[in-house]
Amino acid sequence: MDNSTEIVSFVLTMYSKVGQFKYLCFTLALIFYMLIIVANTFLIFTIYVDRNLHEPMYLFLCCLFVNGISGSTSLMPCLMAQILSETHEISAFYCFIQIFNIHTYAGIEYGILTTMAYDRYVCICKPLHYNTIITKRKAQIVIIVIWIVTFLEGGVLLSFTIRLKRCKNIINSFFCENHIVVELSCSPDRTVSLVHDLIFGLIFTATIPLIYISYSYIRILAVCLKGSKETKLKALETCTPHLISLITFVLACFYILITQRFDMSSTPFELFITLGVYSVVVQPLQNPLIYGLKLSQIRQACIKLLKCHI
Repeated sequence: MDNSTEIVSFVLTMYSKVGQFKYLCFTLALIFYMLIIVANTFLIFTIYVDRNLHEPMYLFLCCLFVNGISGSTSLMPCLMAQILSETHEISAFYCFIQIFNIHTYAGIEYGILTTMAYDRYVCICKPLHYNTIITKRKAQIVIIVIWIVTFLEGGVLLSFTIRLKRCKNIINSFFCENHIVVELSCSPDRTVSLVHDLIFGLIFTATIPLIYISYSYIRILAVCLKGSKETKLKALETCTPHLISLITFVLACFYILITQRFDMSSTPFELFITLGVYSVVVQPLQNPLIYGLKLSQIRQACIKLLKCHI
């Protein structure tokens, strides 16, 4: 492609491999998306109407569910449209919007999960001081700060990506990923991208939260080993869904980062698509299911709400 040509669209090549299964894939994607919307909306509504759930931990969960809807919506409509498309083209404008939405979704998800680790640490290790340390007002402020900081960081990242002149338009993925779009640039200078990956990606987004989460759970484990059976059961009930959500999300994001930077052509197609879209398709459905089934207060509130409307 001529270097002077303005890139107005990109081609998502992975959809060409769907072939004759496109209608089956479209149906499955639609079912997943509808389940995500229904499950997350139902739990958000349950938390909203039940005053017993108007506590910090459930505010964090509510934010997690809202973010799940936002994250899946940033990909699923596009994914379903591309499955049925013959050209698999996506406009540059929508591609940048998708990069911003998916990036902010991941940042908010990780920020909330990190905050929830601290919430569990205080609840289990300092139960008598929980209501003083973790208040509803503080929880609301933390949620707002996470959203604002993540949106600002995503905006800064996108502003650098948009400025780059692109000489190629082939994206070997199911959605627009910042690193891949940067690699399509005519300029060989990757300084900004590398600095962002190092400072925001490795240090602030990954290393610091993981260190703090690890510290929180080490303290929780220490208290459980010395604590009563009731303390152990409480930790098991509230920490298990958080750990499952955190571990699966981190592994899915790590897989995406690896596939962006290394040749994964030898990876089986089914595995590539499953792990590639896990964080924005399975994770938003997994969260309401594991929290709704595992946490007794939410489970009882859901049953009560359903009985009232039957």
